[in-house]
Amino acid sequence: MGYKMAVSFLLSFLLFFPAASLPAQTSAADATPVGVAAKANVTIGEGYVTDVESFESAVTVLEIVRGEKAWELVKEASPSNRPPDPGMEYICARIRFEFGTKGSTGERAYAIRDEQFASVGEGGRQYERTNIVLPKPQLNGRLYPGESLEGWVALFVSSEDKKPLMTFGNNYSRVWFKLYR
Repeated sequence: MGYKMAVSFLLSFLLFFPAASLPAQTSAADATPVGVAAKANVTIGEGYVTDVESFESAVTVLEIVRGEKAWELVKEASPSNRPPDPGMEYICARIRFEFGTKGSTGERAYAIRDEQFASVGEGGRQYERTNIVLPKPQLNGRLYPGESLEGWVALFVSSEDKKPLMTFGNNYSRVWFKLYR
């Protein structure tokens, strides 16, 4: 009887709290290194109003600039950009996003934005988002299947964080990247 109750509880739990609500992975061991493309499944559509379509895409961190050099890039983008708070610094990542790399057809466009990327500390805490004018070219655009875009994102990390990570995606589909070599 205890076994049946445990199985029943587990099935109920999984129905009401899908795996997407479980804590996200924070291990650098599984994060994609700089220069290596990672597969990312992105979806288009709202589900309630339109059909949802999934596209296999690729995301590559091409270059990382950190600390004073990153602050110079940010400052050059706009004099209104503010310096990081004490104990924090910018990391600028140049990223290539390739939309619909496999099996995609049609005319559905995907909007890639810098807000889809977030920095995460070694301990798993997500850092505050930047609200700045990004270095050019910015990673912001609308892509159709088979198209790609390269551009910069700027993120905050602690100056003490030696192995920060970056995520792309949302709670349902997340890809992890190393922001260090």
